[in-house]
Amino acid sequence: MDEAVMAFLDAHHSAAMTTLRRDGTAHAVRIGVALVDGKIWSSGTQRRLRTKHLRRDSRSTLFVFDSEWRWLTAECRVNILDGPDAPQQHVRLFQVMQRGMQPQPPPGRIRWYGSEKTIEEFLQIMRDEERLIYEFEALRVYGMYGGAPGR
Repeated sequence: MDEAVMAFLDAHHSAAMTTLRRDGTAHAVRIGVALVDGKIWSSGTQRRLRTKHLRRDSRSTLFVFDSEWRWLTAECRVNILDGPDAPQQHVRLFQVMQRGMQPQPPPGRIRWYGSEKTIEEFLQIMRDEERLIYEFEALRVYGMYGGAPGR
């Protein structure tokens, strides 16, 4: 990923994620994404349909967009991070996603479905919900995101 791609992903967290059903048709959902330590991450759960799809076929397409007309498409392979450190990885993911949020959550707190949680409360929710991280490996990127259009 070049600097323009990284800058767009760093600033924009709204995305659509497409996975493939067993019959090859697309399954698309709206998600949040963030660039964490140079990698594209999103949150999911063990029971999500998209998790089932990815365990069978790791291909996915991300469509990241802003509130205007800029967009970025990334054709990816997805690695599911669901080890014992997944709850703590969510802390990092949500801290990155909530940077610049207005109002900003106070230090040591994370916003979750409209309410502020302590880190410990948030970690327990992540464990209870069996949360995992989708880590996207971008194989091909194109769009109108500040780089050359239509790459």
